[in-house]
Amino acid sequence: MSKNTTIQKENFSSWYTDIVTKAGLADYGPVKGTMVIMPYGFELWDLVKNVLDKMIKETGHVNAYFPIFIPKSYLAKEAEHIDGFAKECAVVTHTRLKSDHNGDINVDPSSRLEEEVIVRPTSETIIWSMYKKWIQSYRDLPLLINQWANVVRWEMRTRLFLRTSEFLWQEGHTAHATAEEAEEETLKILDLYKCLAEDYLAMPVLTGLKTEAEKFAGAKKTYCIEAMMGDKKALQAGTSHNLGQNFAKAFGVTFQNDKNEEELVFATSWGVSTRLVGAIIMTHGDENGLRLPPKIAPIQVVVVPIFKDEDQKKAIKSFIMNQIQDLKNENIRIYEDWSDRRPGSKFNHWELKGVPIRIEIGQRDILNEELVLYRRDKNEKSNIKIDDFVNIVKKTLRDIQTNLFLEAKNFQVKNTHNVKNFDEFKTVIENEGGFIKCGWDGTSETESRIKELTKATIRVIPFEQDIDQLKCIYSNKKAKYEVIFAKAY
Repeated sequence: MSKNTTIQKENFSSWYTDIVTKAGLADYGPVKGTMVIMPYGFELWDLVKNVLDKMIKETGHVNAYFPIFIPKSYLAKEAEHIDGFAKECAVVTHTRLKSDHNGDINVDPSSRLEEEVIVRPTSETIIWSMYKKWIQSYRDLPLLINQWANVVRWEMRTRLFLRTSEFLWQEGHTAHATAEEAEEETLKILDLYKCLAEDYLAMPVLTGLKTEAEKFAGAKKTYCIEAMMGDKKALQAGTSHNLGQNFAKAFGVTFQNDKNEEELVFATSWGVSTRLVGAIIMTHGDENGLRLPPKIAPIQVVVVPIFKDEDQKKAIKSFIMNQIQDLKNENIRIYEDWSDRRPGSKFNHWELKGVPIRIEIGQRDILNEELVLYRRDKNEKSNIKIDDFVNIVKKTLRDIQTNLFLEAKNFQVKNTHNVKNFDEFKTVIENEGGFIKCGWDGTSETESRIKELTKATIRVIPFEQDIDQLKCIYSNKKAKYEVIFAKAY
């Protein structure tokens, strides 16, 4: 167990914060609720971002950028939307400050804005005001735009990466000629998110529909990917929304179809955020720190030479330099730690940062023409011959990626429960946690009552349904849906 962090099983929340700060991922900003993403954390986010950006572009979408400031009147145009974000909006009222003769700085009353502006909590309103200008004909559709941006949601209770007042994300906004095209788009993006989570983050997810109570404000339907964290709580890791014609109606976005008839367009929006970094930590981390999936690890291999003087240092460099170059030629992200810290300190440092493979080299290894390979996922060491080094490293990186996913998948399956009645439901939620798969009668009353009694919410209505003979876990009426309940972040 590392001395760097709180014991995971004793206090998961403190353990998580320790990992984020001590592994150099993020720190607290000077304004309460804000976050400074440190270089190692930003490189991790950048790698995740680059993978998803490539996927988005390959499906025909293009990137653009829209202003951070939104006229307050724009939000008022879509009532359900503003109701969903009203309590989180940061409002700009003035444009200048002034100092008095005592040096105190205050708002200049003469600089009050004629119309207050909102710092974007999401960009639907400003984007749809632009789409009104850009869309006239069916030939302008579909319009497939994504932006990478920051948004502000003035959260009262914050946690680094998971919930902060400002965060980074991508938000896609598309316009379509038909309802069918819009629905196809939301599901296509959901598949991209699932691929990102499972194939790159090694994080198994459940996919499906959100309930009316849990869907995005202003959406017709919200689809999601839901993951189970190491403390058995659920995390909403990404959402894709079918907005129907709500925003088109609010902003008057119409087009001439091929019969010269005027129609309202159909819309979607979708996004994932820096919350994914938190998901990676909580899915794979252990008592020693991070365990990063190789595909998105900023450093995939760290070389830790063990030497006492300059002669030994030179001998190790000569012994390993060709193999290191071979790995670099294979586009493997490798770092050489030639610092003068003690070997044990270096080992702890790189374990905390979750580097998938550590290579140790000392004088005895040179004599034996071998290296020590430590794999972070299993915390195991093995000796490998120098001639096999490159091939074994490449294979081990693939093995670690697969193993981390299988570990997380087995954990999810093991902690997904079926219960017979509501008493058992309450016992499992309170004492064991995890996901509960059960029947729901489809009513908001049942949903809110279960939340009130247990703090568990419906995380997802899975696509695959088996409701034959299934009854609602609370009302005992015939189930309308089979759902997944859990406590969530």
